Amino acid sequence: MSQVRDIVGNRELYSIRESDTVAAAARRMAELQCGAILVLDDGRLRGVFSERDLMLRVVLERRDPETTPVREVMTTTLVTVEETATAEEAMERMQAHAIRHLAVTRGDQAVAFLSMRDLMHHELSRQTDELHHMRAYIHSS
Repeated sequence: MSQVRDIVGNRELYSIRESDTVAAAARRMAELQCGAILVLDDGRLRGVFSERDLMLRVVLERRDPETTPVREVMTTTLVTVEETATAEEAMERMQAHAIRHLAVTRGDQAVAFLSMRDLMHHELSRQTDELHHMRAYIHSS
């Protein structure tokens, strides 16, 4: 059974600061080709800023992205998962909270960001490996 740390590996932790503007955050997300990013200040997890936050709290409210700080529009009700949790536990947590991203923690420190896409790729890879092993077993009999 895979743990979350096996899925996220040693990838770099990308983040923005609460004081960054929404425009700067959007540029960073576009550069990284991601739909959500962690908000950290002094290494502490403060929130998540997502495309959904951008649409609902900036665009629909007609806020100026060049002057609006991320702290005013980020999601602060955070759902996290420990890096030792299983992939299934992470998926269940996402489903229970209707979210597609989880901050991965080690104690009280954010160490990674896990997406539903990461989980789907991991599961597909696992199933593909299992299928190859089954085929090899059948053909060796």
